[in-house]
Amino acid sequence: MTMVTAKQLDELDPLKNFKDEFYMEEGQVYMDGNSLGLMSKRAEAKLMGLMDSWKSFGIDGWTEGENPWFTLAEEMSARIAPLVGAKANEVMVTGSITSNIHQMLSTLFQPTSEKSVILVDELNFPSDIYAVESHLRLRGLNPATAMRKVASRNGYTLETEDIVDQLTEDVAIVLLPSVLYRSGQLLAIREITEAAHAKGILVGFDLAHSIGAMPHTLHEDGVDFAVWCHYKYMNSGPGGTGGLYIHERHHQLLPGNAGWFGSDKAKQFDMDHQFSKAEGAGAYQIGTPNIFSMAPLLGSIEIFEEAGISRIREKSLQLTSLLREQLALNVPELADVTPRPDNERGGHIALSHPEAARICKALKDGGVVPDFRAPNIIRLAPVALYTSFEDVERTVETLKKIMAEELYKNYSNERNVVA
Repeated sequence: MTMVTAKQLDELDPLKNFKDEFYMEEGQVYMDGNSLGLMSKRAEAKLMGLMDSWKSFGIDGWTEGENPWFTLAEEMSARIAPLVGAKANEVMVTGSITSNIHQMLSTLFQPTSEKSVILVDELNFPSDIYAVESHLRLRGLNPATAMRKVASRNGYTLETEDIVDQLTEDVAIVLLPSVLYRSGQLLAIREITEAAHAKGILVGFDLAHSIGAMPHTLHEDGVDFAVWCHYKYMNSGPGGTGGLYIHERHHQLLPGNAGWFGSDKAKQFDMDHQFSKAEGAGAYQIGTPNIFSMAPLLGSIEIFEEAGISRIREKSLQLTSLLREQLALNVPELADVTPRPDNERGGHIALSHPEAARICKALKDGGVVPDFRAPNIIRLAPVALYTSFEDVERTVETLKKIMAEELYKNYSNERNVVA
């Protein structure tokens, strides 16, 4: 593909104007949105607006101003719900992935002598594993026996049949990523959920690498719970407040970790020591909402509502298809480990190479920001809202030069402190 063709694709792109919404360093191609999304002008404006509400109203900001703080999380949750295919009362903007895993497990995991195993996978993000291990220890269970990992056949992806084979009678809960963070594989969410439910097993997914990059149908698929962050494809800023989903069939359950903001809002300020559970997912909040950490998400939500998640997914697939085609033609020595079918991959392409850390450093110095994952993975994430087709072409050209001239040899093959 020539640069002229890339320019033509950009001219025809219905989402092309959204790139102007984001702050980007001049001359830089940002391919790391699956790790931290860029700041949008609207996110900045919403943060400044909520800071102004504190300045103008003081404590009355809880009930006054354009976005009163007391109900802000609930209002944002109702707008996030369509992105994950959930009912408004099944979603809550709260916590972080790890704290929300703990909340969901403490609420839903009811081990018995017959069912006490939590099924995970050996490729999962470390924080999810740490959370499961520590949760099991708190329940008096030994993670060595009560946490079981689905093995990968190739070190990059998982086979659905291998997951289903591990759905044995002693499994109580399955916790898997929707998209594997290293390879970009998209798991068969509905198929896995149906197979687990047939065995009386609850199912949860970590949507960190899929929310904001593709549509979901969590309620229709029957998923029991999900957790996610908003700082990757959702562009809510570093450490931005996360989210959780819990299917309405479980809403009668008391939160395993109860806190003040899980109260019925009409009764919250009665100061009664008897917990009055909120209806829906709001019950699974714990502490006071982090207003300034939530604020940028308000601006992001507006952009997603205008762009449409289906159009975002369509362009994302076009970008990643172009990227992998050009990589195969120009730098075949970089092994593409992301599944090929559209319905089996998320929003990034993963490349394996023994010199991956060095190559990523060379890319960054060449004006392309990639993402490295130990020990040998280069992740490239063209984000539909702010990556152009020309950006993809430039990324490949830069990689081609780095490999052809062995420029990566000017760098050490060790990761930086933050990779």
